[in-house]
Amino acid sequence: MTDDPFDRATAVARDEADPLSGYRERFTIPEGEQYMDGNSLGLFSEAAAETLDRVVSEWAELGIRGWEEAEPDWFHYAERLGGEIAPLIGAKADEVIVANSTTTNIHTLIGTFLDTLPGTPAGPEPDAEPPAVLVDELDFPTDHYAIRAQFRQRGIDPDEKLQAVGSRDDRTIHLADVETALERHDDVGIVFLPAVLYRSGQLFDVERLTAAAHDHGALAGFDLAHSVGVVPHELREHGVDFAVWCSYKYLNAGPGATAGLYVHERHHGTQPALAGWWGNDKETQFEMRHTFEPADSAGAWQIGTVPMLSAAPIEGAVSLLREAGIDRVRRKSLALTDYLIDLVDELPAAFTVGTPRDPQRRGGHVAVEHPEAYRLSRALRDRGVVVDFRPPNVVRICPSPLYTRFVDVHAVAETLREIHATDAYEAYDTRDGGVT
Repeated sequence: MTDDPFDRATAVARDEADPLSGYRERFTIPEGEQYMDGNSLGLFSEAAAETLDRVVSEWAELGIRGWEEAEPDWFHYAERLGGEIAPLIGAKADEVIVANSTTTNIHTLIGTFLDTLPGTPAGPEPDAEPPAVLVDELDFPTDHYAIRAQFRQRGIDPDEKLQAVGSRDDRTIHLADVETALERHDDVGIVFLPAVLYRSGQLFDVERLTAAAHDHGALAGFDLAHSVGVVPHELREHGVDFAVWCSYKYLNAGPGATAGLYVHERHHGTQPALAGWWGNDKETQFEMRHTFEPADSAGAWQIGTVPMLSAAPIEGAVSLLREAGIDRVRRKSLALTDYLIDLVDELPAAFTVGTPRDPQRRGGHVAVEHPEAYRLSRALRDRGVVVDFRPPNVVRICPSPLYTRFVDVHAVAETLREIHATDAYEAYDTRDGGVT
């Protein structure tokens, strides 16, 4: 190996020494592509297909008897999957459930915990000042949409009670600014933040933020959409109150895969804001009572019947992650993103890295910034490099660790260099992405 990161032999040697290299063969890689969009949609694996095919066969062979006679049975399937995911996030099995969509889970959990606080119609002191929810201005939009809707449903003005911590550089959030916001706003009852910012890839210190929220007397919740499956968490140990995530990014469970949620056991038995029959205590569910009896677990926040065909791939996909080991996955992820950052540093000055360089502050993708990021992203895709663009100037590149090689990262950087050197991106219109 040489000291030149653009020496391809360096990448080849690192792939040869990679203990997780064999997992790539268990995924279907689009032919002729460097797939770098696993933080939006993970790739198809044989393991996910096998568990989906099994459930389809059970449906064909058993019909309705699958709820009891399938192996594992469908009736308890969401709870079983929750137990499989729990070690990835540092939780007890009954604190995790696979259910609903991410946005639905934000709705039900924010609504649930608002209703436990003074100042809301269902709260202990309905005439008190309504509580605020502390977020940040770089959040994924759906988080704010759902919280605002929950405020409106309780007659609370979201413009007054949704407090957003600002960014100093439009890339990252200073955790000290979160702590300062808590000091300034006595009314904050819930802190709800992402574990990883979707655009820049900044990884938050969940333990520190949870402690800050609790010291303030607030609940701490997190959106793990861009961290679950690539960053290990210790939610229970850190005292996190609740969390949500999707299953189609680093969990690789397919488009529209059922989402998941975590609720610390100290909150079990709380009445969910969006109650549904499937969240009833399993022991009495088929007694068909008209009074909801929530399960004494995270399962209470299930709203509808477990969607077996969008949940089944999770079983196989998560088995790969658990087999590989989340700590080894994290180590490889950091090695891949470190390598990518080194390569970007060797590109012309127009390219910059918008992701924190400190590994303790970085998730699983790298935000490569460029004034022509949109046109660059289109040119990359036409050259077989699958990335995505986030306004105003970010090409997100995600070397997902189970199926990405160091030589793939090298090829991406080489392609970026070629596009820039030849001004190839100028062939793309900035308005609609078409070739001019």
